[in-house]
Amino acid sequence: MNQQIPQDRYGSRARTRTRPGLRWALIAVVLAALVGVAIVGYRNLGNPPIEGKQVAFEILDDHSVQIVLEVQRDEPQRPADCVVRARADSGEEVGRKEVLIQPADGITRQETVLRTSARATIGEVYGCTYNVPEYLSTHLRPTG
Repeated sequence: MNQQIPQDRYGSRARTRTRPGLRWALIAVVLAALVGVAIVGYRNLGNPPIEGKQVAFEILDDHSVQIVLEVQRDEPQRPADCVVRARADSGEEVGRKEVLIQPADGITRQETVLRTSARATIGEVYGCTYNVPEYLSTHLRPTG
């Protein structure tokens, strides 16, 4: 039994073929988007060009903490800027400081004393960058 479906109600069963040029253009756009996502993911999740970590800290008194940090760079001939911070028991940040890391071969280890507004329970490296502010590299005090 062959039933006829009313074309006015359901439309035609004949499928329209998409143009080959349009299909290839859509495939190219999707591939370009996937490559873009892969590049952004690699840059954000891949090995960072500079990495700093805290290897030791010591609470000196109610208003200072000593932090020992190690910095590993993919370009050791370039100076770097690392931000160190101290946090209280509550997790609140009680001190922050930028430290200039001079060019050196291999892993650089540096100590710094950070003044705090309250007693710290930890000193840590917040992050490092090659973008060294002028006041760190020229020994000028910031104004403002």
